Amino acid sequence: MLGIGSEPAVVEVSLLESKSDITKATTETINKILALLQVSCVLNMNIDDNANIESPNFEIEGEDGGLLIGRKGETLRSLQILVKAIVNHKIDSYVNLNIDVEGYQKRRYNSLKSLASHSAMQVTKTGRPITLNPMPPNERRIIHLSLQDNPDVSSESYGYGSDRKVKINPK
Repeated sequence: MLGIGSEPAVVEVSLLESKSDITKATTETINKILALLQVSCVLNMNIDDNANIESPNFEIEGEDGGLLIGRKGETLRSLQILVKAIVNHKIDSYVNLNIDVEGYQKRRYNSLKSLASHSAMQVTKTGRPITLNPMPPNERRIIHLSLQDNPDVSSESYGYGSDRKVKINPK
């Protein structure tokens, strides 16, 4: 308890043998970018119950994780776009992959879902629409998906470029 009288943990690591070109190309690309950036990070491929080898999830962990996330996740989004473009070119096919650093995206998506439900409650109480701050497309999508089954509100995106916002309207 609290590390008193404990001993070091033993961690078993096994190599996942995958013949997927997507997985190999993505792993090589991310590792090369991390080496060129000279950051102290480790790349892991997340495997869960509904893992899909054709749209892999990668997690980057390490001391320099904050550098890879950047301000409001901008660096992480740019890294993901860059890796997708390189891998798409390498295998000559469209790849849908996800890169996360230190669980940032998961935490951000959870906070966006909370924001959506809280805003929906406010709209329902007041009967007035609420406009959220500008967001990138992946974050607007989380808001829309969170509200799609809510019978009391609807959501729409408006604006152009980096100034696109989500507006939550009462029904």
